[in-house]
Amino acid sequence: MGVDEISRLAEFAPMVGVVSIAAVGGWVLTTWMRIRHGYPLDGAWGQAVYPKTSTAEQERIKLLSQENAQLRAELGSVKDRLGNVERIVTDSGYHLTQEIEALRASDTKAPNIIGSTKQ
Repeated sequence: MGVDEISRLAEFAPMVGVVSIAAVGGWVLTTWMRIRHGYPLDGAWGQAVYPKTSTAEQERIKLLSQENAQLRAELGSVKDRLGNVERIVTDSGYHLTQEIEALRASDTKAPNIIGSTKQ
């Protein structure tokens, strides 16, 4: 290499240094943000480094998933039952039955005029 080629390379050295520092700084920043927000970190070959799950954690996740499925099924049945109750209450026949029962209750409290007359 000649002196001219070396001097030309020396002109690009600061730019190469700035680009390298920016790349490393960006990597550090993205890693810090992933850690801060709970995202898993990746190793050199793409495997997850953090968080590592143990068998106890996997069992707990499985139990919580099963409990979640049971609660969702129970919630579905409660919604169905509530729908049936709403249908019964909003049905016009239910209101008619309530009115008839109210009339019967008021008839038992009122004196029986027809039965009290003697012939």
